[in-house]
Amino acid sequence: MSISFKHAALLMLGLIALILTWPHAFEWMRNGGNILNPVQFFGDAIKAGGTAAFLAIDMAIAWAVFMIWVVVDARRIGMGAKWGWIFAALSFIAVSMAFPLYVVVRERFLDGRGKEGGVLPGVG
Repeated sequence: MSISFKHAALLMLGLIALILTWPHAFEWMRNGGNILNPVQFFGDAIKAGGTAAFLAIDMAIAWAVFMIWVVVDARRIGMGAKWGWIFAALSFIAVSMAFPLYVVVRERFLDGRGKEGGVLPGVG
């Protein structure tokens, strides 16, 4: 089985995220942080320092992965790349808003396509 360029790029971004984020997490844990306590983790993330750096790098790479995936996925399932670009643009407002919104639109599109045997009205 061969690996596509897209999959290699996404895996590389994941590896880069791991390499760039975890040194900050280890620093935070050396200073008394408990990685199994998300309340402490996100509370400390509000302050400047290792936890904030960890989350900033983590989110930046997750955002890049989302923007690549959403355009390719929207085209692949038949919605059209235009819809992927719309959701990539919406991610500039907030990835945490654009990603679940895309998942809902995607699932509704796939459900509608399965029921009607075609494309949803106004999509594609």
